[in-house]
Parts: sequence; C-alpha cells; structure tokens
Amino acid sequence: MSLPVAFGVYFICWWLVLFALLPLGAHAPGEGEEITPGNADSAPVTPHILRKFVAATLISAVLFAIVYAVIAYRLIPLDLFPSAL
Repeated sequence: MSLPVAFGVYFICWWLVLFALLPLGAHAPGEGEEITPGNADSAPVTPHILRKFVAATLISAVLFAIVYAVIAYRLIPLDLFPSAL
C-alpha cells in the first residue's frame, strides 16, 4: 500500500468514526437550562469535541491496522471477487 493510499484510507476511517461518535453523549438543553445567546436551541450543552477527536483517532488507528493487515498480507485473495465484464 502506497503512502498516499494509506493516508486516504486512514482519513476516510477517521471521518466515518468521528461522525459515528458525534451524537454520543450530546444532549440539547432541557427546560430550565439557560441557552447561550447566539446558539441554536438544539445545540448540545457540552459536546466534548476534543474527547471525541481523540477517540476517533484511536479507533481509526485500530481500524486502519486491520485494513492494512488484510491488504498487506493478502488475507482476502482478489480471486474471490468477480472480474469486471
């Protein structure tokens, strides 16, 4: 796997994991909670975005290692896939 392909695979994994993590733990302000002026009513109170970036980085590293191992060690042979017409 070339370096640009590796960066591309990791980047795609990272974004997919980040978007999967974003809604976890986020809640909109309920009744009685103050809404900061200028924010939407549905904006999360504490999004914990840095924690989610770190988690996405770690999870993506594990996913990338699995994808890299499958490609580098040819764990899934290409003969299993039908060829294009």
